[in-house]
Amino acid sequence: MSSVEISSILDNSKELDRLKKEQEDVLNEINKIHKKLQTTPEIVEKSGDALLLKLRAFYVQARDLAENELSVSTTLMAQLDTLMQSAVPAGQQRKKIEVSEPKKKRMKADSEVPRHPPATSMRSQLELAAGLKGEQVAARVTPDDAEKDEWFVVKVIHFDREAKEFEVFDEEPGDDEDGGGQRTYKLPMSRIIPFPKRSDPASAPDYPTGKHVLAVYPTTTALYKATVVNLHRKRKADDYLLEFDDDEEDGSMPQRTVPFHKVVPLPEGHRQ
Repeated sequence: MSSVEISSILDNSKELDRLKKEQEDVLNEINKIHKKLQTTPEIVEKSGDALLLKLRAFYVQARDLAENELSVSTTLMAQLDTLMQSAVPAGQQRKKIEVSEPKKKRMKADSEVPRHPPATSMRSQLELAAGLKGEQVAARVTPDDAEKDEWFVVKVIHFDREAKEFEVFDEEPGDDEDGGGQRTYKLPMSRIIPFPKRSDPASAPDYPTGKHVLAVYPTTTALYKATVVNLHRKRKADDYLLEFDDDEEDGSMPQRTVPFHKVVPLPEGHRQ
């Protein structure tokens, strides 16, 4: 690969860093408005639609930045794949595709042996869980005997492989939380659901219209049961159009947009 192409990889890498930094800045502004609305909801009446329009503009900006990040990431992966291919001598590349007849027979025999998918094994589940450190996930913080399930966006601090238990903290607890600061929980694996990767839309399930899901309600860090509407969703990276349960306004159910990486399957036996 030429020095010009390597320079392009470095430029895209810098652009990716810039986009992530800009996304953090936009998220901070969204959180500021969110906290202001939580503490002084009457401010909406005083400022009219100005504050809500500003909040919507930040969400549009955040969506555009996420789409740009996906585009740059895809370009980078393609460039790196090309770089790795060019680093392999042509002779070695040919050897990879020249499979002898005995080898083909062994491969066929191996393929006939039934295997369990690796992702279903406990070891794989533990490895996936350990890889969530530092990631935001959906967590049910209420105990098993609670009347209803409460799910929040939390950040994983640590995963104890022996106890099969997550240590997480709520970065934005509600005003009714004691102490008013970040609250830490220790939760079993059954109460944690990873979000799809923002940088990998293909990792997100493609929910059909009418499917019940669990999704982050706009401007909050709480997840609620919702129904997929999907009127205009064409790509995996597009937002979902959802109707949240018990979200009735003026006798009708408003349809709200939620990013694909803030939607997870509805847990079996979910209690509202």
